[in-house]
Amino acid sequence: MQPQDFKSNDPIAWCPGCGNFGILTALQKALSKLDKAPKDILLVSGIGQAAKLPHYIKANCFNGLHGRALPVASAAKMVNPELSVIVSTGDGDCYGEGGNHFLHNIRRNIDITVIVHNNQIYGLTKGQASPTTDQGYNTKIQREGVILNRFNSLAVAIASGCGFVARGFSRQTDDLAELMVKAIKHRGFSLLEVMQPCVSFNKVNTYEWYAERLYKVEEDSSYNPKDMEAALIRSFEWGDKIPMGIIYHSETDTYQDRIGKDKNPFLNQNYNDISEILEDFV
Repeated sequence: MQPQDFKSNDPIAWCPGCGNFGILTALQKALSKLDKAPKDILLVSGIGQAAKLPHYIKANCFNGLHGRALPVASAAKMVNPELSVIVSTGDGDCYGEGGNHFLHNIRRNIDITVIVHNNQIYGLTKGQASPTTDQGYNTKIQREGVILNRFNSLAVAIASGCGFVARGFSRQTDDLAELMVKAIKHRGFSLLEVMQPCVSFNKVNTYEWYAERLYKVEEDSSYNPKDMEAALIRSFEWGDKIPMGIIYHSETDTYQDRIGKDKNPFLNQNYNDISEILEDFV
């Protein structure tokens, strides 16, 4: 299939120049490389600018509550393991409101892909600090600067046992599409964080700001993404140098493997007659 086969006809509501456009383009490219039809893909999102992305992709779509995309995505994958389940979420949606789900679905190692649009700000609600906003940054609400430490999502994911942790840049759509393909093909929980400017409300972390700092870890021939200690060290790089690419990669049993539902998924079980089940509650 071609990228245009995954384009919907919905009008796009993002601001001109928004980094989300690059993520949308990259995802359409990635889906076209997976040899899957739109019916085989489920996009799940919560609330926010990133959560609008499923509207612009021709595939199955579920919009949920703010921060609650991961429970829906996990349930869908357990019921139908043949689906490629992809979550489109923002830094606030996933790490703020959805932080608890983020941690525990990594622990479960559900076989889903989570693409986090990280613009380091709350874009939908007009520019207050998000969990990934840098300390000291002034917003309309944090008038004297953000006092909290930046949430290090990659370090948290690696330390929690996430088997695929990567970072991309919304401007580099070809490279980002390749990362998406690898994330989706990984068996287990995949985290792909995408740095993407918010042109309306974040005047610091611009395209130029990221371009001056982001570098590809694969340019270091000695770097081994299977080395957890080395990956953790890279995940703490921030400021003058910010790593992108596959930061950490390992394979382990998924949640479905552990409970045996990969062999007999819920989708294939007959629940037309639930009278016996209900008797247990009488």
